[in-house]
Amino acid sequence: MARSRRDFTPECKDEAVKLVITTGRAVATVARELGVNEATLGRWVSAFMARNETGQTEVTESKRAELLRLRKENADLKMDRAFLKKASIFFAQEASDTSVLRSN
Repeated sequence: MARSRRDFTPECKDEAVKLVITTGRAVATVARELGVNEATLGRWVSAFMARNETGQTEVTESKRAELLRLRKENADLKMDRAFLKKASIFFAQEASDTSVLRSN
């Protein structure tokens, strides 16, 4: 019987990594306590260390919320722009059709 794969949220991963880094305990110990595979937690810690070396920092909740708001606003603006573009084409065609009728 195969085991199903567990998905962890980024917040869960960050908390697990913080436990390893702030407490100074071994990855294996923290992994056992959390019920996570030791290699998995080790990869999370390595990725965190690599991000910090390259200058990337964690995204705070307020920044994440702002990013989501801006993405939604951007999608709305793109939709509005597409609608206005179609409307301008429609009215331009209608204006040219009425000018042809008037000239006849």
